[in-house]
Amino acid sequence: PDGRDIDVKPLLRLVEDILRRATLTPETLLTMGSQTYLDSGFDDKTHHTSFLAMLEALSYTIDRIACELAYKALGGTDAHQTTVAICNMVSHYGWDAKLVLALAAFGLNYGEFWLLAQIYSTNQLAKAMAILKQVPGIIEHAVPLKPRFDALNDLIRTILEVTWCVIEFKDLPSIYITTDVPALASAMIHIPTAVYWTIRSIVALFALSTSEAWELSTLTHKVKTILEHLKKKMEECVRYIEERRDVESYQMLVELFKMIHIDNMRVLKALICPRDDELALVDGTTKKRVNLDVLRRKNVLLLISSLDITQDELSVLEQSYNESRLHEMRLQSPYEIVWIPIVDQLTDVKQRHFEVLQTPMTWYSVYHPSIISKASIKFIREEWHFRNKPILVVLNHQGRVVSPNAIHMMWIWGSHAFPFTTLREEALWREEAWRLELLVDGIDATILNWIKEGKYIFLYGGDDMEWIRKFTKEAKAVAAATRIPLEMVYVGKATKREQVKRVIANIVQEKLSTCWQDSATIWFFWTRLESMLFSKIQLGKDEEHDLVMQQIKRVLSFDREGSWAVLSRGSSVLVNEHGHILWPALFEYEQWKEKVALQGFDIAFQNYVAALRGNSHPCSRFEFSNYAGKIPENMKCPECHHYMEKYTTFLCCHDEGIILLQ
Repeated sequence: PDGRDIDVKPLLRLVEDILRRATLTPETLLTMGSQTYLDSGFDDKTHHTSFLAMLEALSYTIDRIACELAYKALGGTDAHQTTVAICNMVSHYGWDAKLVLALAAFGLNYGEFWLLAQIYSTNQLAKAMAILKQVPGIIEHAVPLKPRFDALNDLIRTILEVTWCVIEFKDLPSIYITTDVPALASAMIHIPTAVYWTIRSIVALFALSTSEAWELSTLTHKVKTILEHLKKKMEECVRYIEERRDVESYQMLVELFKMIHIDNMRVLKALICPRDDELALVDGTTKKRVNLDVLRRKNVLLLISSLDITQDELSVLEQSYNESRLHEMRLQSPYEIVWIPIVDQLTDVKQRHFEVLQTPMTWYSVYHPSIISKASIKFIREEWHFRNKPILVVLNHQGRVVSPNAIHMMWIWGSHAFPFTTLREEALWREEAWRLELLVDGIDATILNWIKEGKYIFLYGGDDMEWIRKFTKEAKAVAAATRIPLEMVYVGKATKREQVKRVIANIVQEKLSTCWQDSATIWFFWTRLESMLFSKIQLGKDEEHDLVMQQIKRVLSFDREGSWAVLSRGSSVLVNEHGHILWPALFEYEQWKEKVALQGFDIAFQNYVAALRGNSHPCSRFEFSNYAGKIPENMKCPECHHYMEKYTTFLCCHDEGIILLQ
């Protein structure tokens, strides 16, 4: 090729139409003499000025090839010589044009033959020409020629596929792929071979009278083998281009979120739906598809999750969402939630699960997970640290991220955290202190009443039933001896739901204390606690000087290590300690009861617990799931304030217990 570039696709479409209408079965041929073959649906869209001009420029070459085919192929000349002669005629054209010009020459003769076959019975001129070209004789022998017709039709289809495939390689965007890419380099090496054997097949098609069915089948097999190789390389090229485009789109998203915008439309379209013409969202209220414009200049909370988001999580979110929608500030700063499900490989089962989750949602959601591009998923994972746990990214009306994850605020403060910005999160923490309300606010109204009454309250947890029996017994005995009003509430564990249910059943049956019997309440308590820690980490708080953070870490660590309890008097937390220290402190009441009269119960108990702790060195342990989002690089121990060692743990919890094989 000398570099001349011709868009041969319109010509190929025209030839393809000729071959499609001319490729008939013997059964059709038998009825040719009694009816006219017409397709009223034919719509000629090729007669444009530019196309006609190109056709005029190429008609001489097409006619030359047609004559070459007629003269040499029918004259019995060697197929290889004819093929080379045709290649020489089109030597200056690109590989795609070589193929299309040869195919056009074949279509010119082949189409003329079958046109006469279709109309000779109703047109005298056509009848005379048909006799001259021996058309009636071929029609009469249609049935014996069936194997040859079948082989011919199969080869024509394969030739067209190869031609389109070669054109596809030419049309690959050079901005994303060049010939130094192995897949494309390999294809470019094989394309000349593909062109040669395809043109040689066209020669065999033209010499149908001398070509046996087995010869056509052999050529078809060879060309199909070449085609499969080219298709494989095309798939590799497409994957390479998609990867390059994904990288480009990802970088565009990174830069886009760094820029200042007039409104939020540009970032939302880039993130959710790069195609402008799609109704990308479903309105949770009307269940109708809507355009992204419904979010224009609104604060948007992007709820990003896998399909593993739980009903507990959705219920709390819906409650907070509905409450905050009624908030007075909404009139000044309206916001919407949009659910973005992250699904790597969508199956029929996952599709149904998606629909089950989407149906009851009252907020907006993307209408289908597939519209979220690979680049957007990569951005969400790498820039917003999404793993598998739900996150709530807050964008202001200009599309700027004002909170990388407000889900923690939702769990801790609910609608009170509106408008869910990092500034609001910091302000809420400044209002908080280490007090019992922080742990149980919005969970148990009874405990809040006990706090108002100034009662002593033990919150305790764990799954060691023997410890629970001993602890509650000694706590009641000490309360009776010191005449303090004591209440106790069992709050379960962060994990092992089934085991916790069995513990609750025993506590209720033995009337050991009050307990939360709703598993959703227990889940929410622990989720809030973990959210408090993540919120503090996200804000970059100083662990060593943040009392609230230290105490939250202690409770979470105790839960991982076994049993624990928090004792408060009204709102004030007196003790937050591991179970193996608290039970001995209560059991050994006789050793410190004299101090109660001198110092009061609060100080006497605190001092004795502190003394026991000084003689004990419990381990502190935190477990962060790989699905939990951004995991801290390091963490200080809440006991000694040294940096803790970091381990990789593989954990498999069995709520129903481990079944031992006998």
